[in-house]
Amino acid sequence: MYGRDPWGGPLEIHADSATDDERSRNMDLDRAALSTTSRQLNETQQSWLLAGPGDQGKKKKKYVDLGCIIVSRKLFLWTVGTIVACGLLAGFITLIVKTVPRHHPPRPPPDNYTLALHKALMFFNAQRSGPLPKHNNVSWRGNSGMKDGMSDEGYHKNLVGGFYDAGDAIKFHFPMSFAMTMLSWSVIEYSAKYEAVGELNHVKEIIKWGSDYILKTFNSSADNIDKVASQVGSGNTADGSTTPNDHYCWMRPEDIDYPRPVFECSSCADLAAEMAAALASASIVFKDSETYSKKLVHGAETLWKFARKQHAIYSPQGTEASMFYNSTSFWDEYMWGGAWMYYATGNSSYLYLATHPKLAKHAGAFWGGPFYGVLSWDNKLAGAQVLLTRLRMFLSPGYPYEEMLKTYHNQSSIIMCSYLPVFTSFNRTRGGLIQLNHGNPQPLQYVVNAAFLASVYSDYLEASDTPGWYCGPDFYSTSVLRDFAKTQIDYILGKNPQKMSYLVGFGHHYPKHVHHRGASIPKNGVKYGCKGGWKWRDSRKPNPNIIVGAMVAGPDRHDGFRDVRSNYNYTEATLAGNAGLVAALISLSGEASGIDKNTIFSAVPPMFPTPPPPPAPWKP
Repeated sequence: MYGRDPWGGPLEIHADSATDDERSRNMDLDRAALSTTSRQLNETQQSWLLAGPGDQGKKKKKYVDLGCIIVSRKLFLWTVGTIVACGLLAGFITLIVKTVPRHHPPRPPPDNYTLALHKALMFFNAQRSGPLPKHNNVSWRGNSGMKDGMSDEGYHKNLVGGFYDAGDAIKFHFPMSFAMTMLSWSVIEYSAKYEAVGELNHVKEIIKWGSDYILKTFNSSADNIDKVASQVGSGNTADGSTTPNDHYCWMRPEDIDYPRPVFECSSCADLAAEMAAALASASIVFKDSETYSKKLVHGAETLWKFARKQHAIYSPQGTEASMFYNSTSFWDEYMWGGAWMYYATGNSSYLYLATHPKLAKHAGAFWGGPFYGVLSWDNKLAGAQVLLTRLRMFLSPGYPYEEMLKTYHNQSSIIMCSYLPVFTSFNRTRGGLIQLNHGNPQPLQYVVNAAFLASVYSDYLEASDTPGWYCGPDFYSTSVLRDFAKTQIDYILGKNPQKMSYLVGFGHHYPKHVHHRGASIPKNGVKYGCKGGWKWRDSRKPNPNIIVGAMVAGPDRHDGFRDVRSNYNYTEATLAGNAGLVAALISLSGEASGIDKNTIFSAVPPMFPTPPPPPAPWKP
């Protein structure tokens, strides 16, 4: 169809051209599509839609939609690649560091106190009676005393086990119990140190060996008893008796064939209270073994009831006990045992007794005397006062205990002052050894106990943020106490005029003729009878067996020492002495000092009543 063009040309109408109306409708549809978009387009998206004909040939940028933001795909890939590469590089470096051998600086060698401790504990292995464990590590010892208790027709109960006291084969329960208490005290205070030097299991095994035996010495399953066994074996030779016994005969314990009587007592407050202290302190050591700990506590409570029923010592005049381990009082055992019973049970009645002014007066807490401040198997007053001072320092129970605890605290300070060289309470040898027993023989057992008290008391002061204490108007730092303890132990370990270590097996020069039956007779398959062993007793040759870890009795007041087997005042070692040495050594060992402040209080309830619960919520 042709029409006239008003401008002079033909007007052609093509069939495929859209009319104006159609184009208008299409534009309306595009606007409707844009208006129904679910979200507003950003500038980038709009540019895509509005791209002109000239933009069609250009390469479009690619993006990654991360939800919250949209980033360039190229930038995203670079970022992810960089992170992965850094991770791989770090892993590779770590792998190299792990696989390349590292050269650590060698650990410093153990100090002398730690080395001595390892040996001192071995003495208890050598003193074991009964069937020995396979790991006892004393090659010349074997099973012994396998019929103890049962062979005594008047007793006829099992008393196999325990420890021989010294160089003989007698089991004295009074000093044995004290030795176990001292070992337990040292473990309670310094268990971390024991573990650090690898001796925690060993010392706990020793304590358990002793505790198990103490439980055999009375009816530990009963609530009330009327007697306890105080000794196994006899040593009375005072009347010139030639009857074979543990002092007249010189035999290996494994070869003993003579009778070993059992001694019992029905009126022995001191012995029973000390045995109670041993079991009570051991119950804290084994607090993680609930069944065994409760068994020990029950045994301690039974012994304590028995100890409180009668006021008498276990060693009346004329008995064997009075000849060897005579007890001078039972009041100190009441203080000592009462303190341990309180720590083991939390029962305040024990604390009430231990802090009673009359008991303290009877025990001698208010006066001096020549042996005031001397802790030993006989006199526990100094140890009890330090132990109760600990309670005041860390828990401060207040009324009604404060007055007596303050007195004990003051007395403990006085005791510590008496150990210092500037005071004249005790003399010293020219070599520097304190004479706690005033020049009498066998001084070292008292020295090691004092060293332990001084060291542990200094740790108490440091743990309570106290830099020192007063002796009259003068102030002394805690380091002075540790210095005292170190000088005394160093003397024992060889820094003395004799240049001799009094601990067998420590150093190069130590006693070779220890007064000890088992160590002095060779294990050669020959059984030497009662008198047959005398040739070994009187021999001038060194002992064929080295009793490692035995601390001998020590020098005289002039620093002199005779390494002679027959003179027990120089060369005999004892359980109680070695227990004090072990306690002193562990307190001084290692580079760092410090005690376990809380374990001893594990059974002690809060000092003050718990606050009442809050009131119920108010309701309208």
